[in-house]
Amino acid sequence: MAKQFISQLGSDESVDDVFLAGDKQLRTNRNGGQFIQVELSDRSGTLPARMWNATERSFHSFDDGDFVQVRGNTQIYQGAMQMIATHIARVDPAEVDAADFVEHTPFAIDDLIAEMTEMVAAIDDDELRAIGQSVLADDVLMAKLRRAPAGIKHHHAYEGGLLEHVVSLMRLVRVVAPSYPQVDADMVVLGALLHDLGKVDELSYDRGYAYTDEGQLLGHVTIVISMVDRMLASVSATRGQPVDVEKVLRLKHVILSHHGRYEFGSPKLPMTLEAVMLHSLDNMDAQIHGFDGLMRAEASVEGNWTQYHHNLGRKLFKGGGGAS
Repeated sequence: MAKQFISQLGSDESVDDVFLAGDKQLRTNRNGGQFIQVELSDRSGTLPARMWNATERSFHSFDDGDFVQVRGNTQIYQGAMQMIATHIARVDPAEVDAADFVEHTPFAIDDLIAEMTEMVAAIDDDELRAIGQSVLADDVLMAKLRRAPAGIKHHHAYEGGLLEHVVSLMRLVRVVAPSYPQVDADMVVLGALLHDLGKVDELSYDRGYAYTDEGQLLGHVTIVISMVDRMLASVSATRGQPVDVEKVLRLKHVILSHHGRYEFGSPKLPMTLEAVMLHSLDNMDAQIHGFDGLMRAEASVEGNWTQYHHNLGRKLFKGGGGAS
């Protein structure tokens, strides 16, 4: 029997298939009864599910990252699709085609690495170029970067997604920066390379996607600043002198402020031209990719509009031909 992918499901459908479980919680409803809340996923997307009248035993019968057989029915609740499950049970991974559950970047990893290497080599500033080359020379870091997603749910949330996002952003900087000669393009290119590297340790991606303890307690911005300090120490030792103090401050500020606003988790607001550019282009790349993904996820659903997305406060217009 052909697999029912999440992106193909409509409302009021009966489902009996295997999914990847994540972010499971045992919660209590207003009447005191317990229910399981879990995020189901496959390579096409994610779907929240609830199983009523749950017990401690049923909750502990599977773990985050397990493949699970799920029976239930889909429904629209508060404008979003969810599943009401009647059965959730762990499945032997040997019986599952892992390719059905792991989404990959559509681009060749080696090609992305080669393009990143070329853009680092094109940095004119010797000190900034050396920092970029220290990233490329770190085999452990690069191995993680080849696999890491850029997030769990929103943009580039698939294997290799972080690398794709970083290269896309570096490319954008090289296109846009010539229109703003007052901006230090080398600083922004390096900032694009570094800004999200902390996600390789913020997220776990061996079995499904989740936050590590380090990610929960520190976050990727804090993690990447520690990485940069190690890179600076290595570069300074190799060159026999420390990297220019103001240059270091400016680089760290570009990274620390790339979320742009305090309410988005930014420790600082952008206060340099380079920080403004990186935040603006990073936000654009994430928004366009994220919106496009939401439209594609509902490409099989009839109508010109997506469902209402509470986190965005809006529906998205797919047009008469659906997502492109």
